Amino acid sequence: MNKTLNLQKKLIIFGFPMLIIGLMVMVSKSTVFNKHPVSLSTGITFDLLLTVPLIYFLLIRKTNIPKTTVVPFLIIGMVICSVILPAQNQHYLNLFKTWVFPIVELSIVSYVMYNLSKAIKRYRLNKHEDIDFFTALKNTCYEILPKRLVIPIVTEIAVFYYGFINWKKRKLNENEFTYHKDSGTVALLIVIIFIIAIETIVLHVLLQKWNVTVAWGLTFLSIYSGIQLLGFLKSIYKRPISIKNEKLFLRYGIMNETIIDLKDIESVEISSKDIELNKETRKLSFLGELESHNVIIRLKEENELTGLYGIKRKYKNLALHVDKKNEFRNQINNALQH
Repeated sequence: MNKTLNLQKKLIIFGFPMLIIGLMVMVSKSTVFNKHPVSLSTGITFDLLLTVPLIYFLLIRKTNIPKTTVVPFLIIGMVICSVILPAQNQHYLNLFKTWVFPIVELSIVSYVMYNLSKAIKRYRLNKHEDIDFFTALKNTCYEILPKRLVIPIVTEIAVFYYGFINWKKRKLNENEFTYHKDSGTVALLIVIIFIIAIETIVLHVLLQKWNVTVAWGLTFLSIYSGIQLLGFLKSIYKRPISIKNEKLFLRYGIMNETIIDLKDIESVEISSKDIELNKETRKLSFLGELESHNVIIRLKEENELTGLYGIKRKYKNLALHVDKKNEFRNQINNALQH
């Protein structure tokens, strides 16, 4: 019964605005529109950019749906107006794009950053320890953004944060462990970034003689790829493995992470032997077999490994590299005994 009510409520919340959008599209294709294009274009613009988002907001204001989901309806309205209205009748649409929408975007970013700063302050007051920016950002965005948008947005923000903003050296606590000093991953990523930089310059010079637009397009993509790799690389330094609150937090920068209840651990083996990777046995490193391991954690039951952009994979055995492998195993075993 409750599921039926929830379905009916969602149909009303999302169906009513979409009905208005559909009606506006039908009006733009009617013969009446051809007779009065100026006045009807103005009405359609205001309905799609103001009426639809306002109605949607009124429908969700007493629900758990984030208020920021109004923004996608604004974007949909702008796109539809751009498609269905004649170019000469898009005066108010252009004004909205130029003056209103940038303010909306800035407000959303400011709102996210404000809530993020509050979350960080709250976390520090309650826990009295270093904050993990990536985790705090995810928790904050889950409160104010649609769930499907959280991981892509958080990943992009984290890439720039770790790549360009967070340069302060992180001091490790007794319960934290690095995994990059002896693994060779850092050197590999630096080499890849260097190769991308060289190839970008060479390709740009060659392609510019053929097509300037294509040359700059590929250059932009290469620069963006380099920025992402830099963010991934820096996040490895900032997100160590940790043991706290009867849980094991395994992180590989912002690329892969998983949380294991200590009581679910069957064994922690010190081993560098090759293992067959399958649905039950995986590696914490996003490089897979390209990176060696020196620890294998075996669980009593399946757990979940979260990768880039929220991709989830099941595992029961997890291979990883830990710089101080013996101390890591001893801490887990001591925690299990207590």
